Amino acid sequence: MTAPVIAIDGPSGSGKGTVARAVATALGWHLLDSGALYRLAALAAERAGVALDDPAGLARVASGLDVRFQAGADGNERIELAGEDVTAAIRSEACASAASRVAVVPELRSALVDLQRSFRRPPGLVADGRDMGSVIFPEAGLKIFLTASAEERAERRHKQLKAQGMNVSLAALSADISQRDQRDASRRVAPLRPTADAVHLDSTGRSVAEVVNDILAHARQRLVQR
Repeated sequence: MTAPVIAIDGPSGSGKGTVARAVATALGWHLLDSGALYRLAALAAERAGVALDDPAGLARVASGLDVRFQAGADGNERIELAGEDVTAAIRSEACASAASRVAVVPELRSALVDLQRSFRRPPGLVADGRDMGSVIFPEAGLKIFLTASAEERAERRHKQLKAQGMNVSLAALSADISQRDQRDASRRVAPLRPTADAVHLDSTGRSVAEVVNDILAHARQRLVQR
């Protein structure tokens, strides 16, 4: 039997990454952080001297990505690129902005499709991104579109960066999130839009546990294998 998939899509700062990890842990399933793949592609391109507006170069870099997602000694997510721990490097705002820029390049997106689908293995997969339910796993048994107000998303990111010792203005983050939303929603390939069969959840003012419990309840209702 094909491994079941829960696809969690939504804009930056909606909490989908944290929620997806918690859902995957609760179910004992594999996790795909597709946003990290775009950040990794952007980082690898910059390190290779490939311009972020070079479609052929970006596709070449993406096709050769050597990526590993695993838990570190502290139990937190550890992401490796060609054997190097780049977890902190890809979480910077600069890398996030670069990832949003390369994500609009059709050649890059096509190059990453097979890599993303390779994460689908028994007993199941929780896939987090912006086009998981619409493009990568359109047959997913459960599709979630997770949102939050723009103000709350900016505040969440601001707190994260402050905790990492970074000094970024809330106003600058709000502007960046607004620009990223516009790029993601208006790109020609796989724009950020909920599918007709997606369950809409708003995480504004809600705890991670509350949102995770909602998703697990939907999973119990919709997925045969659990």
